[in-house]
Amino acid sequence: MERNSERFLTAFNRIEKALRQEMRNSKGIGFSKAVKIMSKHNLNLNRYAEDLLEYAELRNAIVHNRIDTDFAIAEPHNSIVEQIEKIEKSITQPQQVVPVFERKVISFQEDDSLEKVLDTIEQRGFSKFPIYHDNEFRGLISESGITKWLASSKFKSGIDTKIKDILPFQKDGNYQFINNDTPVIEAVEIFKAQIEKGNRVDALLITKYGSSKEPLLGIITSWDIIAVE
Repeated sequence: MERNSERFLTAFNRIEKALRQEMRNSKGIGFSKAVKIMSKHNLNLNRYAEDLLEYAELRNAIVHNRIDTDFAIAEPHNSIVEQIEKIEKSITQPQQVVPVFERKVISFQEDDSLEKVLDTIEQRGFSKFPIYHDNEFRGLISESGITKWLASSKFKSGIDTKIKDILPFQKDGNYQFINNDTPVIEAVEIFKAQIEKGNRVDALLITKYGSSKEPLLGIITSWDIIAVE
């Protein structure tokens, strides 16, 4: 049975190899310094930087305090081994938004009725929908836009209202297009960064190259991000 120290060192070495490959020119740079440098550019490393710096010390203790090649005095706890293996997988095999968030996206034409949208909200529980004019993207409608329209003096009859009547009440910049190989952690950071700027994003829309002119491959909402976290 493989010892915890062996599992730990295997994961640690894979992380170090991936880190040096990303740095390209890492000659003479130790692991801890490499983590500090690359964590400024790599979101996964930034997320786990403190853990990795602590694990570097544990790695040294395991390697330098061996009684012989088959026995290490410092045997990491199971939780430590499981955590570094999780980090190693996150760094060497980062999850991408496709296939994690790949799904059929419900969208509407701007001349569709509001009643159609409300029926979909009731039946499916979704509340954020891309809106098109033929194949041209026009915006993302959400519950907040509908609420603002309802509260306006323009509200007369929901039955006769078209989606294009709601769009002017929808906040600009409430969406962002991303490409299908965007790391999941980067999608999480997009939501966080926009909140810090005071500009909440309702959804990230996924296409192959991140263009609004391409077919939608999936959608990510803030509720999806909460589940990821």
